[in-house]
Amino acid sequence: MRFSQRAGLTPATKLAQREAIDDELRNSLWSLLSLCYWDTYRSPGGGSYGRSDYVKNSNLHSLVICFWLHYFKQPTDTIDQYWGNCYERLRKHFFQAEWYEVYDFVEFVANYGPEQQKARFIELANSYLERENSAYRFVNDRICEITSAEEISTVEEALSIAEDYRGAKTHLRAALDLLSDRKNPDFRNSIKESISAVESLARKLTGDDSGTLGAILKELERSKKLHPALKSAFSSLYGYTNDAEGIRHALLDEGNLTKADAKFMLVCCSAFVNFAIESIGN
Repeated sequence: MRFSQRAGLTPATKLAQREAIDDELRNSLWSLLSLCYWDTYRSPGGGSYGRSDYVKNSNLHSLVICFWLHYFKQPTDTIDQYWGNCYERLRKHFFQAEWYEVYDFVEFVANYGPEQQKARFIELANSYLERENSAYRFVNDRICEITSAEEISTVEEALSIAEDYRGAKTHLRAALDLLSDRKNPDFRNSIKESISAVESLARKLTGDDSGTLGAILKELERSKKLHPALKSAFSSLYGYTNDAEGIRHALLDEGNLTKADAKFMLVCCSAFVNFAIESIGN
């Protein structure tokens, strides 16, 4: 971890891996390729003497041919004779590839590999992509972005706010850490931390220790810095974040809160923090 992350100046975790891929995700995807494809290799037989792990006529021959024709776009007479050598060439390419080439590779195998492995491979790939906080998933057999740059920048901007709003910053960082924990994510407490960030900001901006999102909305309305459409949207958010018994407690009592729920609340609360500081705090 970098000094800036240890000191709390920049987040140690991110909302998602976008336009990047870390070693854990790369390793996980390669292991999955091995499980679903490489480890299924079956020799065509023959070769009484020496090696018999031929690529030609093996169960993976068609996939290898497709790699050379459509992915590498190299002459097919440069394909390695033996699967062991071909495997090493594929592995070397995968681990030296840029982040986007890794996704190209994975998507290619899913669509050109043996059909019987496809559904399982895509299902497991999506589970690994979610576990490692990738911004991408298989959608209709294609890898697509499911977490936008705008969502990520909204959270990162809120985490870079001035030290005057340290309380809100601390709660948002905790919400992100709980959401992004790869081993034991805690969506309920992530939502609570996102809400607490708004409440902390409310106390700071209004000078009232019991300040709520509603108090900020009144101040924004008084200063005429709140468009009616925004007021309606933020009022809906208030329904989740108010301290009264009702929607907020019903939400947090739900037993099936998901990563999508926690991410939605983190992005919404981050957007509101940014808006309120820009409108009232400056």
